[in-house]
Amino acid sequence: MVNHKLKTVKQYGIANSENMIIHGDNRVVCDLLKMKLLNQVKCIYIDPPYNNGEEYNHYSDNGSRDNWLLSMREILSKLFPLLSSDGSIWISIDDTQLHYLKVLCDEVFGAKNFISTIVWQHRTTRENRRVFSNNHEYILLYAKCPAEFKDSRNPLPLSSDVQKRYKNPDNDPRGLWQSISLNVQAGHAVASQFYTIVSPNGIPHDPPNGRCWIYNQERMLREIDEGNVWFGLDGNGVPRKKKFLKDAKTGLTPETFWSAHQVGTTNQAKKHILSLFPNMPVFDTPKPESLIKQILEISTNPNDLVLDAFLGSGTTAAVAHKIGRKYIGIDCSTESINYATERLIQVIDGESGGISEDVTWTGGSGFIYRSIKTMEEDNERYIV
Repeated sequence: MVNHKLKTVKQYGIANSENMIIHGDNRVVCDLLKMKLLNQVKCIYIDPPYNNGEEYNHYSDNGSRDNWLLSMREILSKLFPLLSSDGSIWISIDDTQLHYLKVLCDEVFGAKNFISTIVWQHRTTRENRRVFSNNHEYILLYAKCPAEFKDSRNPLPLSSDVQKRYKNPDNDPRGLWQSISLNVQAGHAVASQFYTIVSPNGIPHDPPNGRCWIYNQERMLREIDEGNVWFGLDGNGVPRKKKFLKDAKTGLTPETFWSAHQVGTTNQAKKHILSLFPNMPVFDTPKPESLIKQILEISTNPNDLVLDAFLGSGTTAAVAHKIGRKYIGIDCSTESINYATERLIQVIDGESGGISEDVTWTGGSGFIYRSIKTMEEDNERYIV
């Protein structure tokens, strides 16, 4: 690896960049950043040590649970105040400490701020050495204010599989559409949702047992008159609502299972890192750029600020750089900082791996490297 002999303050790429890589203890750095970043960060993603008893190329992940939880409590309590009111924090973890971390996060963030646990299929091959093949990890998701996060979070784009569901068998001038059910479970129904629909060719339709129509009769007749109800090509089918593609621009609600096909695997991430650093020991558990891209595209918009307090090989910063988010990456390891810095220099030069092709990345922009010492001595020079 090229060692750029990082100075205490160093600019790479364009001048006056707002992107930052900071070398130092993340707890100390967060204290130094608090005055300027309080309520300013849109998304925090962290991939902390899992404390799963494993030995990795770059660190030992084998400590006592009490000490691990204490260190996690310290950093989480410093990160949460940095979030904007609609901001969110995403934490990668495996099932060794998942449930302990969930309880800790409920205490630090507030249980009411829990959004979901995402399951990520991080491998597709069978691990025959173990009693069970562990093929998934987790991402805990919390929000500063769940209601604001719900309003601001972005949907996923419509996949090609979903778009294929939209057709136009009746040549509707409004364009492609798919049909969806007009009946729902009747558990909370009111009397006005039970009636008989008579199709234009005179066939009566009642809701199935235990179900009711989604609309009252007046609304249903209006939808039929406006051509929004489909009775099949021959007019004899069960009534269904026409949902038009033009009205589906809001995209898809994110689900809690993220498959390897959607967001990549650890093995794919290793291959990408190895292509960047062919002569260096690869990180054992890097995250694929496509996984971080999905997180950032759900939780942020261009020019929003992203923070990663366990930068590692620099995946979060690299993805944020490629998709136009501002970022701050923090790590106490000189080795990790050198990895991340060299990786970002390759990104600036137009590195073509990871998500580069998907987002048509060709290079550009820049970042600043800083040490804790310069932040303590000259904190006012740090501009967000």
